[in-house]
Amino acid sequence: MNKILFLLPALVFQGLAGQDENAIGSQPKISQGLEGYVYRISGNQMPSPNAKPHPLKGISTGLYIYVLTGLDQVERVNQSAFYSHIHSKYIGMVMTDSNGFFRIALPSGKYSLFVKKDSLFYANLFDQHNHINPAEVFPGKISRIEFRMDFDASY
Repeated sequence: MNKILFLLPALVFQGLAGQDENAIGSQPKISQGLEGYVYRISGNQMPSPNAKPHPLKGISTGLYIYVLTGLDQVERVNQSAFYSHIHSKYIGMVMTDSNGFFRIALPSGKYSLFVKKDSLFYANLFDQHNHINPAEVFPGKISRIEFRMDFDASY
């Protein structure tokens, strides 16, 4: 009886550890596409000699994928990084987990990535041709992406 009571907490812990492992591995296995993290950054991000940088914090959100999209294919809100409408082909949306991690299988090609704040799309990176937040998927490869939602950050 004492042996059973001694082993019971260990078995419960092992069972819970297995559940956590399954939750982390809940994203599908892929051989081609995109994977990475979406981070939420806010507040004062100015460097200071006496302050350590804050670690990035992942966020659970939707990541919207469109074919490669230029500034001439969106309705931009003033001169901001917010867009009310995107007029290029919508590919799909993937939800990130609680750590901000996502993984999605995609055909090889070039894409633009957005997140949403309320009803507006957001992306603040551009390439030299004014394509918005570009990402490229190569045949047989997984491209790694880091998306920063920093619309409330000060630099």
